[in-house]
Amino acid sequence: MLTLQTIKADPDFVVKRLAVKGFDGRAVITEILEIDAERRSLQQRCDSDAASLKKLAASIGAAMKAGDREGAEKAKEEVARIKGEAKGLQERLDECEVKMRDLLLTVPNLPCAAVPEGLTADDNVVEKTGGPMPDLPEDALPHWDLARKYNLIDFELGVKVTGAGFPFYIGKGARLQRALIQFFLDEAWKAGYTEVEPPFVVNAASGYGTGQLPDKEGQMYHVNLDDLYLIPTAEVPVTNIYRDVIIAEEELPKKNCAYSPCWRREAGSYGKDVRGLNRLHQFDKVEIVRIEKPENSYAALEEMKDHVQGLLEKLGLPWHILRLCGGDMSFTSAITFDFEVWSAAQKRWLEVSSVSNFETYQANRLKCRYRGADKKIKLCHTLNGSALALPRIVAALLENNQTPEGIIVPECLRKYTGFDIIN
Repeated sequence: MLTLQTIKADPDFVVKRLAVKGFDGRAVITEILEIDAERRSLQQRCDSDAASLKKLAASIGAAMKAGDREGAEKAKEEVARIKGEAKGLQERLDECEVKMRDLLLTVPNLPCAAVPEGLTADDNVVEKTGGPMPDLPEDALPHWDLARKYNLIDFELGVKVTGAGFPFYIGKGARLQRALIQFFLDEAWKAGYTEVEPPFVVNAASGYGTGQLPDKEGQMYHVNLDDLYLIPTAEVPVTNIYRDVIIAEEELPKKNCAYSPCWRREAGSYGKDVRGLNRLHQFDKVEIVRIEKPENSYAALEEMKDHVQGLLEKLGLPWHILRLCGGDMSFTSAITFDFEVWSAAQKRWLEVSSVSNFETYQANRLKCRYRGADKKIKLCHTLNGSALALPRIVAALLENNQTPEGIIVPECLRKYTGFDIIN
């Protein structure tokens, strides 16, 4: 969440930047400032009462020593009065603190200066394009037909066992999934990321830490009995490794990668764009997460983008990078770049990765800090990216690599699959 210092330093600037995300922040920022003024006034009165009680304690001792019972009794009555008043003040102060935090949680992160204005995906900016475009006949099959033809994925069986959006991967389809996961993890390891295998469920504190909670859109699966949440991305448990942690400056950056299944309710999703692997409730993904000093985070962001680009190039997929406009960004992000691959049979671009810098927004929620050489404690910057999400990668690989003889497996995956063609 935004720091109170950021808001107080220039409220008008904060409101202006929030508007780039399509968020009208004038009323809530005004309320936050009003509550802060009340909180500071209450704190001053509490501090004044504490000082008075200290003096009275000393005067009672002095009066008792001097045999002045009347003076001691009057001082005790004053102590009782101040303590009664202080209790009410502290309760009001606690209420202010809770209300302040609740309001801060409703305010999105500020988009950085490089974020283009705009409210929808149509306003995103194509930054870079690469990869060979496939030359397929007009009757090229979409991936859901290819999956049926070669017995790779059974969507109907998933509906029977669980429901829509929970497919079964079978035979070479399952091996292709496992090959992609291993390939992505190995590439992350080569790039200096430490692999972790996190829990796939998290508590509410972790969800609040990375900004998935409060869950306004109902996208997380909640295990009510245990008050736990199925993770929508490994970003949540991996970033929360550093919740309430002060990192020594020389230990930065922290670079972690993790494979996990991911669960998203995708409430309100319907239509042709959710067919097959285009939008699932459960899917596999490899995530990269970095904790950085603020002055290094944008260089780290470029490294992460280069890493994802390199994966797509090795897979031989056509890709482009979008710099998201303010209205298409997540609640918590300061800047986001989406990677999309071309789906030859569907003739559309499919998102396969988002790479984001959250600056101090998540770190402030997490209390993720570092101690500098000057011994001062400062907030870190957090970053993460998909490297990569599997379903649409699989969709593009099946569609773009189809031939009359079968589906050609990219060379970089063959040592993992054990075969070079699906037929």
